[in-house]
Amino acid sequence: MLRLITRSLCLHCQRGQIGPPVLARPCSSLTQKENQQTVDALYNLSVDIRKVRKLKGWVLHQHPAYVSEAESLLRGLGADGPAVARILEQHPEAVLCSPEQMSAQRELWGSVCPNDRDLVGIIEKFPASFFTSASHHNNQRDNILYFQSLRLNKRIISKLMASAPQSFSQPVEHNQHMVCTLQDAYLSLGGQEDNMKIWLQKLLSQNPYVLLKPPEVLRENLLFLREQGFSSAQLLQLLAKLRGFVSELSPEGMRRTLDFSREALGCSQERLLAIVLQCPALLYYPAAVLSERLRGLLAAGINLEQIVETPTVLELTTQIVHYRVQRLRAYGYDVRTGSLEALNGTKKDFEATYGRLQLRRERPLFNPVAPLKTDE
Repeated sequence: MLRLITRSLCLHCQRGQIGPPVLARPCSSLTQKENQQTVDALYNLSVDIRKVRKLKGWVLHQHPAYVSEAESLLRGLGADGPAVARILEQHPEAVLCSPEQMSAQRELWGSVCPNDRDLVGIIEKFPASFFTSASHHNNQRDNILYFQSLRLNKRIISKLMASAPQSFSQPVEHNQHMVCTLQDAYLSLGGQEDNMKIWLQKLLSQNPYVLLKPPEVLRENLLFLREQGFSSAQLLQLLAKLRGFVSELSPEGMRRTLDFSREALGCSQERLLAIVLQCPALLYYPAAVLSERLRGLLAAGINLEQIVETPTVLELTTQIVHYRVQRLRAYGYDVRTGSLEALNGTKKDFEATYGRLQLRRERPLFNPVAPLKTDE
């Protein structure tokens, strides 16, 4: 039995789980007519008013609004005119934040992202994470201090704040609970304490949304995988490769996928575990998706033995498989007899493989009896 199941959590992890707060509209007065000053100010900044009306027209009815203050803050950080327009068009709610809120957010974000140019880049991608409700400020500050106490890189903390702002808006106790569960799992599965900070930092960087999941889900899923026959070392490998997404799975869903894969691929339980370790993403796909992809591969002339040897090919959609098979065939590569590695991988990987095949075909052969050109 996993030690993480029996080991008691640290005191701050024993507190009850608290769900993330619901983000509400700012407390400003709503009028029947649009706030013409807001409309004119946004128009002067080249913001597409029609787009704002269509997607978030309620903002234009709010009073007061702080368009010039939002512009001043963004320009003070180094944003140019087009960047300001894009930000306010994407997240017009920004103009409802008071100058005091904007100033507080700039100071807060400055503690983890001191470079103004980097901060502008974050705001362009995640404006809602910066222009947020004042009611979340204390939770944001407490969570920043907590993650700094874990000695996480500032860049990682700013990425967490930007891509998963709900995790910073919720009380710090929830994040403490989940982080403690992750650390306990890592150590219980044989991870080295000296490497735990790097492991945690990488996991949170790759999947910041893991902080929004109930810790109990992680424990249940690891226990289920243990019951399937995975060793502690293999579970640690899975936890690292799954990038924390194991918290988004369920024992019942994984059971259905594993049962289907075992029967469809005609392999033993031991071989199935090896396939999952080679292709952890297999755990995510429903049986219907795997069935469709298997039919697509078999229709292309690929046999089950090839798929078992290179299971990561199941990560490709049927459309991608057919497209790549045709392109490889055009240059004389037959996936029915060759390795599926040529078919596998990301778009960049495939283009590199395709480029090598193209170069090999177009390169002229050397004729050993042809006379050499020499200077007379």
